[in-house]
Amino acid sequence: MINNLINSLIISIANADEPGGGLTLLNPLKYDTIPALINGILEYLVIIAAPICALFILIGGFQLMTASGNPENVTRGKKTIVYAAAGYAIILVAYGLSAVIKNILGVQ
Repeated sequence: MINNLINSLIISIANADEPGGGLTLLNPLKYDTIPALINGILEYLVIIAAPICALFILIGGFQLMTASGNPENVTRGKKTIVYAAAGYAIILVAYGLSAVIKNILGVQ
């Protein structure tokens, strides 16, 4: 991606003296607007956060199973599960909230 950006910059500078030429840079992102970029980031977070959340729930379950009756380890396992679920819920709420705001503002 960096090489493509540098190549397009070199070609643009070389064509700057042609009529209609000038410095034009290619957009390295696939998004043209800020709302589209935010939506793309949130979609990526939702996809990536699901397996991470599942992994942390498994880790919390393992902590609970290996607690051997130790109240501190039981509490740590419960907190791991709760924090994993809360983190994923926050990401889902952010994604839904952005969809609601886009719908209210009429952004496609």
